Amino acid sequence: MEMEDQKFAEAIIRGIVGNPNDVKIDRTVDERGVLLSVNLNPSDIGYVIGKKGQTVNAIRTLVKVIGAKNNARVNLKIVEPEGSERFKAREAEQAAAASDTSTDIVDDFKI
Repeated sequence: MEMEDQKFAEAIIRGIVGNPNDVKIDRTVDERGVLLSVNLNPSDIGYVIGKKGQTVNAIRTLVKVIGAKNNARVNLKIVEPEGSERFKAREAEQAAAASDTSTDIVDDFKI
């Protein structure tokens, strides 16, 4: 019964996505509880997250209920693939932030 949460999440997510064979869920257990890491086809991430995150939040709630039934704290994380648009945007944002701080430091010297 330990992997019931993983099987449940996998069944729900496979029913939502367009590429069910690409769904892979890794289950790790540590002192904070159980973490289900969901790997998807990049084109299916929007379907799983849903409008304003409503779909993924509903899945998280259901998985937490299954975990509570088995006295476990369960969390669900969507693993964002490197090729996705959000990943590229986040990298660009981090690069811009890094370059902005370096110019701020130089400006402080008043050379």
